Amino acid sequence: MATLAELQARLDALRALRARGIRRVSYQGQEVEFRSDAEMASAIADLERQVAALSGRRVSTVYINASKGV
Repeated sequence: MATLAELQARLDALRALRARGIRRVSYQGQEVEFRSDAEMASAIADLERQVAALSGRRVSTVYINASKGV
């Protein structure tokens, strides 16, 4: 299990690489190439969930319900 600092470092690195448009990541001797931006966004979201879980923050989901009022 990774520590909070390690997960945050990975998250920051992925965000920086995504911002520069780089899809290939090399981390601790392993290389990963993301097929699309959506796949990289999914990896970032997963890291954000792990960071939130370790830091004790709650991850919440907002459900929106709308009607015409008829």
